[in-house]
Amino acid sequence: MSDGGPAVRRLSDWDREHLLSLADEFGSPLYVTDLRRVRENCLRLREAFPEAHVSYAVKAHTGQAVLETVRDAGLDAECASAGEVERALDAGFPGDRLRYTAVNPPAADLDHVVDRWEANPEMTVTVGAEDTIDRLADRGFDGRLCLRANPGVGAGHHEKVTTGGHAKFGIPIDRVPSIAERVRDDFDLVGVHAHAGSGISGDDLSAHRELVRRMGDLARAIDGLEFVDVGGGFGVPYHDDEPPLDLAAVADATREALGDTDAQLAIEPGRYVVADAGVLLSAVNTVKEVPETTVVGIDAGMTTLLRPAMYDAYHAISNLSRPDAEAVSTIVAGPVCETSDVFAEDRAVARPERGDVLAIGNAGAYGYEMASTYNSRPRPPEVVLDDDGARVARRRETLDDITTLERTASEQLPN
Repeated sequence: MSDGGPAVRRLSDWDREHLLSLADEFGSPLYVTDLRRVRENCLRLREAFPEAHVSYAVKAHTGQAVLETVRDAGLDAECASAGEVERALDAGFPGDRLRYTAVNPPAADLDHVVDRWEANPEMTVTVGAEDTIDRLADRGFDGRLCLRANPGVGAGHHEKVTTGGHAKFGIPIDRVPSIAERVRDDFDLVGVHAHAGSGISGDDLSAHRELVRRMGDLARAIDGLEFVDVGGGFGVPYHDDEPPLDLAAVADATREALGDTDAQLAIEPGRYVVADAGVLLSAVNTVKEVPETTVVGIDAGMTTLLRPAMYDAYHAISNLSRPDAEAVSTIVAGPVCETSDVFAEDRAVARPERGDVLAIGNAGAYGYEMASTYNSRPRPPEVVLDDDGARVARRRETLDDITTLERTASEQLPN
């Protein structure tokens, strides 16, 4: 029987008193990541796709504690930048468990990745443009190559993360077989790849199946492939009334759509691994009564968690300090001077008072990763939970951290 835990972890499933104690000890805003839940999600993926090569899309959360947990759970690492490759190597992933997926890669990224490939020759590089193939060859790369196809179909929770049909991503699928034949003499062609988008749910599964079907046809048209990667993007329910993704059904539909191939099925989930393993804690600093609602100002903002401002994303919010208070209609807003710096509008929250601690759920994916120092606001710390308790994985930034690049700029000037 699986010990991968429940299919989804809701905000209400977190230990309220424990979260309050963490906010008291480490301050706010504060990211909290439960490594035990990361481990459970990895296990559930491996059980649903026992025959597949499962990689973690590192961009969802690059923290070393998370990467080490994912590594130990048996997932490999799929990296979207040279920096992510470096972080995966630092976390102990060997070259044969690394894949770099280049999207219009800057020269510095290719330089760095090829340098790391020379010491880790089993690393795989995925390219989405013929031009990138030529740029790799110019740098002396002749290793494991995967071709990213654009299958002409995409899906996702928002148009900004629907990649499968956008011209930015991948080589038009009908051109991939001829390119595959051309590159075989100069590279070790090992796979083909496509990705529909991010946050795929039940409503998007028909698009996912169609992408997989087209990739199965592509894999059968190219001899000698090691794997066919159909991406990740598996969604999690952000609303409490949304059912969890039926991962077993997704796995069955994926296998059926792919059909028989000599190439191994590969997937690369990111959000599914970490989203419900993270929560953001934030203190109430301002309560303002206005007609028809209450504005609740908190010390986290769009610089802390960008998804609501960027994607109109929904995140559950709970008042940890007084959960039994009467629920009132609120606007939960941050301290940034932008109208978009709002976490929720017309949201019923147990009546907040100054000093209360609010919890914002499903903050584990693309939370800390998209945090910024806009408004010269330092980024928050991250505390990770495991069987041996809580520890600081990333300290709180300071104003000194933000200004250090300017203060030390003269040290970088040539003599």
